Amino acid sequence: MARYVINRLGQAIMLLVIVSAIGFAILHLAPGGPLSQYAASAQMTQEDLDRVTKQLGLDRPLPIQYLDWFGRMVRGDWGRSYRDGEAVLSVIGSHLGATLELMATATIIAALLGCWIGILGALRRYSLFDSLATVGAMIALSIPTFWFGLVMIYVFSVKLGWLPAGNRETVGDGSLLDLLHHLIAPALVLALVETAMWGRFMRSSMLEVINQDYIRTARAKGMPEWRILTLHALRNALLPMITVAGLQFPTVLGGALVAETVFTWPGMGRLFLDSIGYRDYPVVMGILMFSATMVLIGSLLADILYAVVDPRIRVG
Repeated sequence: MARYVINRLGQAIMLLVIVSAIGFAILHLAPGGPLSQYAASAQMTQEDLDRVTKQLGLDRPLPIQYLDWFGRMVRGDWGRSYRDGEAVLSVIGSHLGATLELMATATIIAALLGCWIGILGALRRYSLFDSLATVGAMIALSIPTFWFGLVMIYVFSVKLGWLPAGNRETVGDGSLLDLLHHLIAPALVLALVETAMWGRFMRSSMLEVINQDYIRTARAKGMPEWRILTLHALRNALLPMITVAGLQFPTVLGGALVAETVFTWPGMGRLFLDSIGYRDYPVVMGILMFSATMVLIGSLLADILYAVVDPRIRVG
């Protein structure tokens, strides 16, 4: 087990290094580069630009810049924002809570609803419910998140007035009820695609389990159907969903970026787009590395947990 964990951890670190190198190169080789916000100012002279270039270390070769940045990042110095000079980690930390709140709520909704739909669809295979669930999943997977978000705002905010159109809370309120009221729309939008995917995976897993020989044996012995489903079928069908949870993490994180933009949710996704618009490259790289780390940790934990509950996976 220890060797398995060490191997997976080594792969994750190597992948993180590759992601950081590619992201750093793309940002610094993009048109405009890190100096574009300074060059746009009419008061900046060429001498001023040369001085800023030297202060930021941009006059050095790109590989040297990367190694210097990576070394400081490993030591905990992720740089400072070009906009206000605040530490990048502080900027990310101030928006992290909103993103985790949205992602956790959407994931819980998607997992509970998706597993229920998947189990019921497997037990009632080819029924009207199963057919409607299949069609609904295909539609949900085909709808862009931003489009569904705009429809949600138009119907439930503009027309009906049931839900707020955006933001995390009402200015001057901030009560728990107000926070939940603002959370409903973006969480449902983010959970839409995830529910469809959880439902399809759960249906496939449940169908595979209920057709196993030990399920037939349990029925032949006269075991009640509810005990077969809860003690044998459901327990084994849920095992692959651990891996699904790890694989879903990047999708949820990417969907959060869109949902936060549509609903002006003050999370990391909104911060990422704002930082790109301001060409605040230290914050952009910080969010990129933080997101990549979260994705790799989620995948690593899912693999380790699956190896714990299913020892056969350790052989691989």
